[in-house]
Amino acid sequence: MKSRFIISLAVTVAAVAANLSLVAPASAHGAPNAHSSGETVTPNFAHALPNVPGKSLEAVVVDYAPGGASLPHAHAKSAFIYAYVVAGEIESQVDDEPKRVYRAGEAFFETPGAIHRVSRNASKTKPAKLLAVFVVDTQDKNLTTPLPAAGATKENSHE
Repeated sequence: MKSRFIISLAVTVAAVAANLSLVAPASAHGAPNAHSSGETVTPNFAHALPNVPGKSLEAVVVDYAPGGASLPHAHAKSAFIYAYVVAGEIESQVDDEPKRVYRAGEAFFETPGAIHRVSRNASKTKPAKLLAVFVVDTQDKNLTTPLPAAGATKENSHE
C-alpha cells in the first residue's frame, strides 16, 4: 500500500507540474500565503486521499521575482512536503542543514515539523518557480506560518 501511495503521489506531482503552464499566478496582494517581498503563492490542487483517511494532498506554486524571498517559516506540523523546482534556481535551507541551490528539474523534501530557514530565488535577474506538494492532515488549513521577527536575520535576507 505504501508503494502505491508513493507512485500515486509521483503521478499527481507530474500531472500538476505538466499543468503549471495553465496556472495564472495570483497577485501577491491576494495570495493566501504571500508573506514576503517578491513571492507569490498560488494554490494549485487540493484533494483528500481516499486510501489514507484524514490525509490530503495539496499543491501550491511559488513564483519568485528576481531577488524574491520568503520569510523564514514553518509548515503545518503534519506536513510532509515534496518541492520541485519548475524554473530558475531556488536557494533553500531546511532546519540546520547547509544551504543549497536547486536548479530546474531538481527536488527536495521537508519532513513534518521542519523549519524552512531560507527559501529564495538564487538569481537577482531571472524569475524562479517552485511546486510544493503537501501531504497533510485534512483539518490543517494553514499550510505556512512565518516565524517571529526574531527568526528573520540578515543571513535570511537576499541583500
